Amino acid sequence: MSSGTNQDPKAPVAIKKRSRVPGVMITQYVEQLPLGKSTPDFTRKPMTTTVQEGKKAIFKAMVNGDPAPTVTWGRNKGEVNDPEKYKTRFDERAQEHILEMLSVTPDDADTFKCFATNEYGMAVVSATLNVIQAGFKKKAKEANGQELNFRSMLKKTVVVTRKKQLPPRKEGEIDPKLWELLLSARKKDYEKICLDFGVTDFRWLLKRLNQMKKEREDEQAKVVEKLENVKQIEVKPNGKAEFSLDMKLYDPNSAINLYKDGQSVSYGDDDNSKHSLQKSGTKYVFSIKDPQPEDAGFYQVDVEEANVLTTDFQVPAVEFIAKIKNVKAFEREDAIFQCVLSTPLNRITWSKQDSSLENEDKYEVTVSEDKLIHTLRVKNCGMADNGTFYAIAGITSSSASLTVEADPNGSKGRKGTQTGDQDELTKLALEQKAKLEKDKDDLEASRKAQAGKGDGGDGGDGSGDGTKLEKNLTDGDDADDKKKKRLRTGPLVPDTVIDPGVRFVSGLSDTMANTGERTELSCKLSSETSEGRWYKNGKLLTNEDGVTIIKDGACHKLIIDCCNKDDAAVYRFEAEGRKSEATLDIQDPPKFNADALGEFTKPVIVKVGENAEWKLPFSGGAPMNIQWYKDDDELLPALNVKIETSATNSQLRLTKCQRKDCGEVKIKIKNEFGTLEAISKLIVLDKPTPPQGPVDIMESAVTSVEYKWKPPKDNGGCPVTNYIIERQQVGRNKWSNLGEIPGSNTSYKDTDVTPGRRYCYRIKAKNAEGISNYLQTEDIPAGVLRYPGTPTAPKVVSAFKDCINLTWSPPCDTGGTKIVGYNLEKNKKGTNYWSLVNQGGPITDTKYAVKDVFEGAAYEFRVAAINLSGAGEPSIPCDTVIARDPMKPPGKVTDLKLTSSNYTTLSLVWIKPKEIKRVEDEAQGYYVEIRPIENLEWIRCNANPITLTSYTVLGLKAMAAYWVRVIATNYGGDGEPQGFDNYLIAMPPPVRPKFKDRNMKTFVVIQSGNTVRININFEASPLPEVFWLKDGVPVAKHVTITNSDKGSQLLIPTSERSDTGIYTITVKNIVGQESFNVEIRVTDDPKPPGPVELDQNIPGTVTLTWTPSPDEKRDDRLHYMVAKRDSFKRTWRTAADNLFNNKFTVVNIMPGREYNFRVFAKNDMGLSPPSESPVFETKKEKVKFTVKMPGAKCLDFQSPPSFIVPLKMRTAPQGYECFMSCAVKGDPAPRVTWFHNNISLNTNTNYHITNVCGVCSMLILRVAPRDNGEYKVVIENKLGTAASSMILNVRE
Repeated sequence: MSSGTNQDPKAPVAIKKRSRVPGVMITQYVEQLPLGKSTPDFTRKPMTTTVQEGKKAIFKAMVNGDPAPTVTWGRNKGEVNDPEKYKTRFDERAQEHILEMLSVTPDDADTFKCFATNEYGMAVVSATLNVIQAGFKKKAKEANGQELNFRSMLKKTVVVTRKKQLPPRKEGEIDPKLWELLLSARKKDYEKICLDFGVTDFRWLLKRLNQMKKEREDEQAKVVEKLENVKQIEVKPNGKAEFSLDMKLYDPNSAINLYKDGQSVSYGDDDNSKHSLQKSGTKYVFSIKDPQPEDAGFYQVDVEEANVLTTDFQVPAVEFIAKIKNVKAFEREDAIFQCVLSTPLNRITWSKQDSSLENEDKYEVTVSEDKLIHTLRVKNCGMADNGTFYAIAGITSSSASLTVEADPNGSKGRKGTQTGDQDELTKLALEQKAKLEKDKDDLEASRKAQAGKGDGGDGGDGSGDGTKLEKNLTDGDDADDKKKKRLRTGPLVPDTVIDPGVRFVSGLSDTMANTGERTELSCKLSSETSEGRWYKNGKLLTNEDGVTIIKDGACHKLIIDCCNKDDAAVYRFEAEGRKSEATLDIQDPPKFNADALGEFTKPVIVKVGENAEWKLPFSGGAPMNIQWYKDDDELLPALNVKIETSATNSQLRLTKCQRKDCGEVKIKIKNEFGTLEAISKLIVLDKPTPPQGPVDIMESAVTSVEYKWKPPKDNGGCPVTNYIIERQQVGRNKWSNLGEIPGSNTSYKDTDVTPGRRYCYRIKAKNAEGISNYLQTEDIPAGVLRYPGTPTAPKVVSAFKDCINLTWSPPCDTGGTKIVGYNLEKNKKGTNYWSLVNQGGPITDTKYAVKDVFEGAAYEFRVAAINLSGAGEPSIPCDTVIARDPMKPPGKVTDLKLTSSNYTTLSLVWIKPKEIKRVEDEAQGYYVEIRPIENLEWIRCNANPITLTSYTVLGLKAMAAYWVRVIATNYGGDGEPQGFDNYLIAMPPPVRPKFKDRNMKTFVVIQSGNTVRININFEASPLPEVFWLKDGVPVAKHVTITNSDKGSQLLIPTSERSDTGIYTITVKNIVGQESFNVEIRVTDDPKPPGPVELDQNIPGTVTLTWTPSPDEKRDDRLHYMVAKRDSFKRTWRTAADNLFNNKFTVVNIMPGREYNFRVFAKNDMGLSPPSESPVFETKKEKVKFTVKMPGAKCLDFQSPPSFIVPLKMRTAPQGYECFMSCAVKGDPAPRVTWFHNNISLNTNTNYHITNVCGVCSMLILRVAPRDNGEYKVVIENKLGTAASSMILNVRE
């Protein structure tokens, strides 16, 4: 491992963090990161790389962090400090850290790590280097004396020479080898592997196989990280037998062992080894060079102790009787390759040079019934199919080429092109099959002769059945086949074919038949003229033996019309030395006599307490198993169950039957040949059970009581004929019989009741067998007044000048009795009197036509329900209706406009539609409807029509789009809707963003630690997006931004000096955008400057120097102010201000006076405490006053103006102060003028201009982009003019 360790040993903590880049792990060494600092992280991590052996491998990474991290590299196995092998560099242009390996070897395949480290933490990420190689070269290097890995040598010294043997196969169980093969095989190979072991249906194995696979995978997971693409052993066209797998090991030095039949097999890593292992990346390929029959066996591959692959290499003794031939085909044709084998095989391997071919969309592999002819069909040939195809059987192969030519006719769907004559191939296959049968017969005869058991004439057959051919593989003369295997050097397809004579096209098949039934044995010869003979157990059969022998051309049949047990035997048919035999088994399943069975299936009907009996004769082969069932429960002999069984019949007797004994009675007879069942039914008659409750009261009126019940749960086996009703008045003991009612009626109405009394009733069911117990009701009151509830309000169906049609719904509460009618009342609008409409009696229907109306009058109607107790409360009145003929619907409204809008409302106004006689009547109201643009359904805003021609739609979603329309309506219906041409958006009228406060502060000074709160009010529509930036980048996370539709607030709860900067708010919507800058300066009270020193170089002046204030480096606006006090005036006066250096010369120092000086540090917060200088004094020397009259001289001190110190070019940040100065001289004192781009600034109050003792200065308080340009100072007196200029650049 390189020097990039996992953690800094000096780090006090190790906080694990996750990076945004997957796979990167960050460790932080400090609990709290300093402001502006960060731990290392990867912006682009190195990627997993796969390179060819000998090529260059490169890893690249990009990192960030403050301070900039240091990048180092490491690997899991070994160091990366060899400068000749590993090159590390940093690409400044791409900002990439690069690790290069100039020539990789298989030993370089490893997991590499990249470490990024600074004082606050470390980030690490891994990347894998895969090396593709042609084969193992490690052993060759070891042979050359190179240094070895001692750990790997230790592992390889543990040599396992023998693997634990598989348990032997037990009778009736699955071969353990099959389980091992299935555990390593792909699912699509299950069927082929099971077929080799004689298992045709493997689905029942899957459950146990899945369990075994899980156990095997748990074992493999200890040493193998990934295992896939396991391929069974196959012989390849290059003559090698290969099997492979893709495997990624946890430890690349893990031991890989190869076993054959449990014995360890040594292998090499080059092509010259008999057994070799080639590794390329994660792919392992095991191969057997020049395989021979002795190489056949059960091969297993283990990693340490875990098995990862099992395969069975079989080398059958087989040759090609007819090899595959070259084929030419046109495009879109099917090409067919066929071969004939000397021994039947379930399958052979078809392949091209680089891959095996399997049944799929492109290729179709088929095998003949006798498993001798194998066919490969290449479907829909294309130019890509050109090449050599191989047929591999065992270790023998045959090859042929496929040539695909362009189809000149462009036709589609051509038929396949054969490799040769199909009849010739079939003839060869039949000859080979006959030869195999003859070899088997000869071998069987030889065995029987040696055992002294006869001549063996019946030892074989010519049926050609596929299962018997498979036996030839094991029972044939294997030794002879092996001797003949390599002797044939000429062409495998013979030039001449000897006629083998008559043969069986289809042989006899084993048959089963039932006694008394007709059965038939048949076979077919290749010749229609051949005669044959039938044998039964070796005895010749004729028509006189009770059988019928038929010859129909090449078909020969033996028919037995009525089979019996004596017909069971081995039957053989012989013709011209060919023979085929089959076994006829006679079965005798159970049978019933048809008449007796018909009688048995009829239901047995008895009364309660009587006996029921069934008897059924049967016939069939013994032994018989007879069982009786009732409702699928087996009946066994008991006190009330009697079963008597003989060889020909069985009888069941059930004594003292009850109703619960009703149900299905079944007899089941079974012997070795089958099962037979017969079903009957038992019906036991009894009196019914009581009627079922609860009793529902249908009516309880003054004059009657009506109730209902449910029929009995059990009618006793016969229908209920009547119900008997009894009554008792509550408080009395006597029950009176009210009579019987038909059984079809389950309700009763008692009209002989006394009002105010309570009654109790009994109900009994009656059938032909008797009367049930009674069902008793609860107390039912009679004569209680209960009025019905209120019906629904009447609804106007139609209105005319002389008739109004109404309808209503009945009340939910009927008052316990039925509704007998309704009373309808009307009220003329403007009066308080309700008059009864139905003077002739109650209205029995729920609709009524009111004709007693006056044209043009307005009416209201209400209705009351009536039951046996009387009329209930009336309903609420209906809407006012006017007696007049129907109106025509109104037209469209006109001049529909949107008057105002905001985020939740739309205000509309329109003009009433014009009335057109007999076409469009007057509008009496309006509906407003809206539809969101994403919906298809209109939503009505007002449930009732409005009469005004204006409306405000409320409750809208901000910025949502809506379609809006208005519909005029009257009694004649709704008119046509009138809408807008475009959809409307719920928003105020568009307004470009603008800031509302004209006196917004552009510069704010805040003391460190205080809260910063900036409120910006703006106006914009639609709702704008608001962005805050600090110095052009998004504000930090600790800055809280709160936005509303009318303004935005920036809040810094606890300010720090790092929050100083220019904050820009941008308000943007679809109309435009506006920005505003606010400079926030976070500072503190300045600290005083250091000691002040005085120095007098020129008489009359003193120079002050002082040590800078500690805040000077942190505050670029910090400057100094000098104050002085002399012993004459004793007051402090400002000598200089806005000093950005640490030195100042005070002039006009008078001799004989004491001077004190103070220096203040000054910033936006104010002044610091002063730093005081020592007292400065110049003594005035007193000398005797003498007057020496000098000679008169005429001196001229006048001089033209000139610059002692010219202007210097400056660059100032936008929003900050800019100070520029120069020094001039001249006599008389020159006049000074400042210019900006040749425009005089002397009268411009935005600039602070001073001229002290020839030092000319100008101060710009806030530099803006408009201040860019040339600044010039012009000085002039009567003797001349001079000028000095400079360029000011304003930096954003």
